[in-house]
Amino acid sequence: MIEIKNLVKRYGELVALDHLNLEIQEGEIFGLLGPNGSGKTTAINCLLALLKYDKGSIRIFSEEMRPDNYKVKQQIGIVLQNVAVFEELTVYENIDYFCGLYVKDRGRRKELVEEAIHFAGLEEFRKMRPKKLSGGLLRRLNIACGIAHKPRLIILDEPTVAVDPQSRNRILEGIQELNRQGSTIIYTSHYMEEVEQICTRIGILDHGRCIASGTKEELKNMIKTGERVTVEAVALNGEQLAAIKNLAHVFSVDYEDQILTVQCTGAKHNLIRILNYLQAQDIGFGRVFSELPTLNDVFLELTGKGLRD
Repeated sequence: MIEIKNLVKRYGELVALDHLNLEIQEGEIFGLLGPNGSGKTTAINCLLALLKYDKGSIRIFSEEMRPDNYKVKQQIGIVLQNVAVFEELTVYENIDYFCGLYVKDRGRRKELVEEAIHFAGLEEFRKMRPKKLSGGLLRRLNIACGIAHKPRLIILDEPTVAVDPQSRNRILEGIQELNRQGSTIIYTSHYMEEVEQICTRIGILDHGRCIASGTKEELKNMIKTGERVTVEAVALNGEQLAAIKNLAHVFSVDYEDQILTVQCTGAKHNLIRILNYLQAQDIGFGRVFSELPTLNDVFLELTGKGLRD
């Protein structure tokens, strides 16, 4: 559905996109991740033909994306991080306005607006103006305005920022429902647990390049970090810590306040090896936790950066 090849975008001496290559298949919920300044926003703006780029090509629905390619643009919905609605219009009027940019037939538009209101759970608020809505309801209105015309491709830029857990869950369920109804989704977020929950495939950008892409399982297999074992209330000396670090498939050991944290590779039976050593040395311990790598671990290891650098 989307093919980006060797995309280059410069702002003077700054290279925002450095020969970016990216493919997104129809029917995916594609998570687009990256540290601040990695090129995500620039890539989206180029994708929407809002920015001119220096080199490369973008094809959407097998057509070259150009500023005047309205046939393609009519099939795209965009929901930005910053809420973009009219304060002087009601909920219904806002959705009707944005839907009207794509659908001129009044009868059809009325049907679509009603569907969007129901989809976003805004039935009780249809006559209210945005300033009277809570943050979560305002986000849902923003989404309803962006998807009312039933676009084939929907781009969602951090749609759950600063909303309560109930609204966040409603939004995530709604995104999955849009996907089931046939829309391909591009989803950007700094909340790794959301991306793990809903995205079928993920791309990680850094310094204007796509440094990794695949399913969450494929991405986790790319990194050294595997299982993380934590043992509480365990008294260890330096010799014992050195012995644990020398166990097979262990690459990192941290010990503080009688809490042992062992980072292992993706090999099997890491927990058993550690517990067998403790028992063989007659070392008592409290609770034990074993955690598999998360998408956050993948992000940090591949980019070497915090989420909000």
